[in-house]
Amino acid sequence: MKAHYLGHVVFYVKDLERSLAFYRDLLGFTEVGRIFNGAAAALTSGRTHHELLLIQVGDAPGPPAGRRRGLYHIGIKVGDSLDELRQAKRELEQAGVPIDGMSDHTVSQSLYLRDPDSNEVELYVDADEALWKRDPSTVVSPIKPLRL
Repeated sequence: MKAHYLGHVVFYVKDLERSLAFYRDLLGFTEVGRIFNGAAAALTSGRTHHELLLIQVGDAPGPPAGRRRGLYHIGIKVGDSLDELRQAKRELEQAGVPIDGMSDHTVSQSLYLRDPDSNEVELYVDADEALWKRDPSTVVSPIKPLRL
């Protein structure tokens, strides 16, 4: 078997509308439908039928802070240039979303933030793919600070 690509991510969320305001209204995913009597929403960037499913669970415990087993973060590509990443940063700041960090990974440049349920989200742009195609080990290059 050979995996083709990661198809979608499912998050349990406290408040579906609050999470839709983040993923749909701020990050720009398109809501394609609801299931479970409206308690869950499927979203897409347009690449496939859905990349994200949000299921409302109310006051269930959220993710614990710090290092642990399980999901660390999800990465969402937001463009093809540093200018587009700068624009994303401006939009997050205007929306009052704190940015936890900014990193240059050589093969990509990233912003890190938390969604309304404290899940870590990486917003990124890729560097020229020739970098990692020529030398696949660049994917594990030392992480450098990013200044936008």
